[in-house]
Amino acid sequence: MKYMMTYDLMESMRNTNQWLGATARAFGAYPALSFGVNPMVEMMKAWGEVTERSFARMVVKPDWGIPTVTVEDGKDHTVRVMTVVEKPFGNLIHFKVPGRTPRPRRVLLVAPMSGHYATLLRKTVISLLPDCEVFVTDWHNARDIPVSAGKFDVEDYTQYLVDFMRHLGSDLHVIAVCQPAPLTLVATAYLAEIDPTAQPKTLTLIGGPIDPEANHTDVTDFGRSVTMGQLEQTMIQRVGFKYAGVGRMVYPGLLQLASFISMNSETHMKAFQEQIFRAARGETADHDKHNQFYDEYLAVMDMTAEFYLSTVEQVFKDRRIARNDFSVNGHKVDIGKITTVAVMIVEGEEDDISAPGQCLAALDLLTGLPQSKKASHLERGAGHYGIFAGRSWRNNIRPFVLKFIDKNSGAATVAPARSRPRAVS
Repeated sequence: MKYMMTYDLMESMRNTNQWLGATARAFGAYPALSFGVNPMVEMMKAWGEVTERSFARMVVKPDWGIPTVTVEDGKDHTVRVMTVVEKPFGNLIHFKVPGRTPRPRRVLLVAPMSGHYATLLRKTVISLLPDCEVFVTDWHNARDIPVSAGKFDVEDYTQYLVDFMRHLGSDLHVIAVCQPAPLTLVATAYLAEIDPTAQPKTLTLIGGPIDPEANHTDVTDFGRSVTMGQLEQTMIQRVGFKYAGVGRMVYPGLLQLASFISMNSETHMKAFQEQIFRAARGETADHDKHNQFYDEYLAVMDMTAEFYLSTVEQVFKDRRIARNDFSVNGHKVDIGKITTVAVMIVEGEEDDISAPGQCLAALDLLTGLPQSKKASHLERGAGHYGIFAGRSWRNNIRPFVLKFIDKNSGAATVAPARSRPRAVS
């Protein structure tokens, strides 16, 4: 699998399906076909419309699309996306609301790098913006990063988080969603040892695999059952000539998407069948429920091969973080060194990706943290996405997180910015 040819072949198949959809849509809209009443023509057009849109979204980074925010003057203010720190594999961005008084709650959302873009947290950002200054880790698509930029594995990822937190200063509240939860915990412990004054005030870990063995899921079973050699041979490819990262070894986004869909194939098949029938009846729209979800879900990014393989090996197979045996730049990190950062765990009862207990295991590792600075919440009936972007997040979890932040804020000591933000599109 580790050849440019297989990467380009996969992209060619995606491109062909997009073309077939566009062709069917255009043919079904041909005026001459309207002389005869045939429902199959409308079905063909509808199939083409849904197919073209779906395959086109797979190679497009979604826009943040953040709406205006109403502030103290009673007016709606636009939101500007500003780059605060720029790095080869990911930027630190700030959602700035010009014209309003800066909010005392400064929140860093650590976005997953597990196949989807940081825009997966769009609804989370929107829900926090009225009450917080929101910063997000905006990871780059590996296919667009030249080989000359070097490698990027779990240790590099952790170092990025350390750099971002040090830049923002100690008057900060960090929320890590899903995949980055264990590495964010390690980054905080690393800061506790090398730069205690740069530690955030609170750390909220949402649905992350701190200890994958605490409660098995299909994801953890897969990580345990395959060998590293099998993963390297079947999942890793070289980026083709079309992109700036030509020759870089990656776990392609299209392969990841195939894995995502296979986990709930019947549900996805039914959703697309129903959307085709709705399109045939003229009941679809750009921002209907189906398109809103799948425009984001189908937009996937490549992951560097070393990041994917080191995540499986160190987090899932060797359980380095669960055993408190993780190292960064040759330095063995001790999670027990966290003594002042208040930590809260959020899990979903129906989470089939990071099942209840996996994230809660973090509290047992925090041996130096007083019980008064530990908290946990299990959201009844909530699945994986619901605990950070759905109704459960909006109605129950978000208020609980904000209350936890306020309780552990203490005196505000904002560190000075070290670079001038600039606007990005």
